[in-house]
Amino acid sequence: MEITINYFAVLVCAVFAMIVGFVWYGPFFGKKWMEIMKCDPNDKEKMKEAQKGMWKLYLTNFVLVLFQVWVLAYYVVGWSEVSGVQNALWIWAGFVMPTIAAGAMWNNDSAKVSWARFLIQAGYQFVMFVIFGFVLSMWK
Repeated sequence: MEITINYFAVLVCAVFAMIVGFVWYGPFFGKKWMEIMKCDPNDKEKMKEAQKGMWKLYLTNFVLVLFQVWVLAYYVVGWSEVSGVQNALWIWAGFVMPTIAAGAMWNNDSAKVSWARFLIQAGYQFVMFVIFGFVLSMWK
């Protein structure tokens, strides 16, 4: 069975991930996320220092998302009995969400902070996987 991946769709998904991440961790949940990460937005010097090498993190994240979407694209094309969104949701529910839950549970944060961390991260990944599944199924 020959599997053909639409690499343009993979690239579009990765770009969407960066845009949605900017909004998700900015206007939507930015204040709560900064609180969870123990960052003080009023400490301008510390914020400036943290932002110096931020481009490396964004670049690394972009490459990781490209890989993530590329792998998901194989599932969407290969498992044709279900839609791309269904494929993405199964992957999210079976692998992504439990991994995020474990990361949120096994830390020294309070239960309230752990739940907030889990809901923000798992929610972002849920939205992204729905978008990924939709784009990949439309551009097979």
